[in-house]
Amino acid sequence: MDMAVVELSRLQFALTALYHFLFVPLTLGLSFILVIMESVYVMTDRPIWRDVTRFWGKLFGINFVLGVATGLTMEFEFGTNWAYYSHYVGDIFGAPLAIEGLMAFFLEATFVGLMFFGWDRLSKRGHLLTTFMVALGSNLSALWILIANGWMQHPTGAVFNPETMRMEVSNFKDVIFNPVAQAKFVHTVSAGYVCASVFVLGVSCYYLLRGRHLELAKRSFTVAASFGLLSSLSVVVLGDESGYALTDNQQMKLAAIEAMWETEQAPAGLDLFGIPSNSAHETAFEIRIPYILGLVATRSITGEVTGIIPLVERAENRMRSGIIAYDAVERLKVDRNDLAAREAWERNKDDLGFALLLKRFVADPRKADAATIEKAAWTTVPNVPALFWMFRIMAGLGFFFIAFFATAFTFSVRRQFDRKWFLRAAVLAIPLPWIAIEVGWLVAELGRQPWAVDGVLPTFLGASSLTRGQIWTTITGFTVLYGIMAVIEVRLMLATIRKGPEIYEGNDDGDPAPERAPATTFTAIPAE
Repeated sequence: MDMAVVELSRLQFALTALYHFLFVPLTLGLSFILVIMESVYVMTDRPIWRDVTRFWGKLFGINFVLGVATGLTMEFEFGTNWAYYSHYVGDIFGAPLAIEGLMAFFLEATFVGLMFFGWDRLSKRGHLLTTFMVALGSNLSALWILIANGWMQHPTGAVFNPETMRMEVSNFKDVIFNPVAQAKFVHTVSAGYVCASVFVLGVSCYYLLRGRHLELAKRSFTVAASFGLLSSLSVVVLGDESGYALTDNQQMKLAAIEAMWETEQAPAGLDLFGIPSNSAHETAFEIRIPYILGLVATRSITGEVTGIIPLVERAENRMRSGIIAYDAVERLKVDRNDLAAREAWERNKDDLGFALLLKRFVADPRKADAATIEKAAWTTVPNVPALFWMFRIMAGLGFFFIAFFATAFTFSVRRQFDRKWFLRAAVLAIPLPWIAIEVGWLVAELGRQPWAVDGVLPTFLGASSLTRGQIWTTITGFTVLYGIMAVIEVRLMLATIRKGPEIYEGNDDGDPAPERAPATTFTAIPAE
């Protein structure tokens, strides 16, 4: 396999995934914010809440369309760019994606039209139900996609069949209730809720600064501050749970994130700062907090967090075991009734994937010498400096959002919507959740390398037999197409925000009002 083709295929998928994930978090979060706002409308019967909901619903719709369009591209890429991956693990990986399409996507597609066009055709409670079903469908989509991705991180509930030379489902319940997948789901959707809350709060603060649409802005500010505070707290708590899941299931990723080269005496310390080096196998200029990593990762003072170098040595041993499994598979191809080969396979089958890592250096893993095994073992170490710093950027932003929303919630409770320094900060903070989310995705995916499916299938074996020119052509095409779509989406969003909400037909108490002054005549917030 041409490694340039592999790297270009990874680049293409990364670009499309990162672009798609610009829309997913906002869709997840806005869907439930709409449910909250419309629930207030149904309970209070105040027309202002109807138009608050409809305004944010327009922005949700623009974002939703782009999310669907970019997501479809990614599913086709599994067949075009990762054909052997699809063949090798398609029986397991394809099932959650199929369920996502049948259960979640069609649920969204069925109710999203009713949500946008049913305001005057459905009862209040009936329309609220459609909004809730759209939110439920959006989050169920995330669930099944993250079950598929979680299986790649921790492949449970499946076995390799030497007769078909493919992975097959052995226990679908284990696939669904994979602990890594469940932790990823709750962490990811909570991050989406934070993203939408920052967006709603930022746009509301923009209106408050301009002195426009004040009734909408204050109510949206309050909803976003409350929902965002709860979501930001859950992101940190559930992120901690994700870290705990790594201790048992992805030890190399955890060690790389913490730049822990050697196993420390329990409980291990946590580095706030350091300069890791992949080549020197050490971290310089460390600023460490004692005991914290051990307590977070193992929930105890005696649990051990294994270092990178011991994990590399473990990988070498697993490669030697995997070579025996590989040899057994080759013998079973010739004679399925070879009992000795069958017995060798059963004893060593869990390590077959490590033998496949050797194919990057030798055509037949059975011919690998000690130096080749050691070299291949070190390929199990991801990019430590990149993971170390990206994780700290993500975690730092996570704690920032807690303080940010706590401040917003305090101002909301006190009805202090005139703090210009905070209003300006909230507008400037709008891009931050996207930065945190994209960086988090990179941590999750780069931390899994060199595996497409952790411990089962190396990434370089999963790619299709394409040429560099073919991949460059598609990368260029996607870049141009997505660039145009991005411009259109941003222009539509900005135009909708500039226009603001429709003027509601009644006052704040729901009484009829024949006329209301245009939004542009609202009084600006007085200077501090």
